[in-house]
Amino acid sequence: MKRFKKVILMLIGVMFSIPAIAQTSELPWVMKLQELDASELTLMIILAVVLGVIILLLILMIYLMSFMVTVLRQQQGVSSVPESTWWDSFKKKYIVGKMKPVGSKEEKDLMLDHSYDGIVELDNHMPPWLAGVFYITIAFAVAYFTYYTVLGMGQNQIEEYETELAIAAIKAEEYKALALSSIDEHSVVFDSSTPAINAGKSIYEANCAACHAADGGGGVGPNLTDEYWLHGGNIADIFKVIKYGVVEKGMIPWQDQLSPEQIQQVSSYILTLQGTTPANPKEPQGEMFEPAIEEPLDALTEDELELVPTEEEEN
Repeated sequence: MKRFKKVILMLIGVMFSIPAIAQTSELPWVMKLQELDASELTLMIILAVVLGVIILLLILMIYLMSFMVTVLRQQQGVSSVPESTWWDSFKKKYIVGKMKPVGSKEEKDLMLDHSYDGIVELDNHMPPWLAGVFYITIAFAVAYFTYYTVLGMGQNQIEEYETELAIAAIKAEEYKALALSSIDEHSVVFDSSTPAINAGKSIYEANCAACHAADGGGGVGPNLTDEYWLHGGNIADIFKVIKYGVVEKGMIPWQDQLSPEQIQQVSSYILTLQGTTPANPKEPQGEMFEPAIEEPLDALTEDELELVPTEEEEN
């Protein structure tokens, strides 16, 4: 009993000292463990438990094989050789345990007072390895209950869920920022959302109104409200002109002063000026721009439709 208490106290002390050691340790593997989130740590614990179960099963197989060999030797009348190797001593102390001789008086003292079809049950002690596993589970249960329920240091399922939601929100913002920073003239699209248009209007009034007028009617720069454009009138063309500029005509590049997202916003706002009536519109410049009408991907040609021309009726 004293030995049992010592084992339990030692295991509890080790389990409670691990977090303190991990917090003060600077070992690389400890620092990597601290960087793991709850799901990764849970998966690692599950893998460790599965590995431990496999090791225990291997030990059990060795125990059963050694037990069967001992029984077969005794049935064949082979005299047992005194155990002298370190493995035999280790096996007796930690795996098999001290067995009562088969058929001896000591074994008869272990027999229970009931029989099933001539089969008598012996009241043997658990093997040392199984008893050790049992003690470890008790210690783990006590430490687990203390950590999560008594001390309240561990997160419950709801708290873990909320933490995962917060982490996912941060990752979503990071992904959105990365996507916006990678916008260029090949991937830009018209953003008709109210926040984007309002932001584009503010950028236009602060940087573009001096040359193109506040209402887009033009001044030093061309009119942005008509259908005529010098360098193309779709969102990609406008984005490209704002980003790289047209230095020979006095249009400076804005890629060093505006972010890709801001260039997209102001380009989208400029497209909303189409068809408006400015106070003093400048004469048209460039060529008339007609938006391309994309043909549906599932459109069929005349050959695919197998159209047959009709014959003209004779009068």
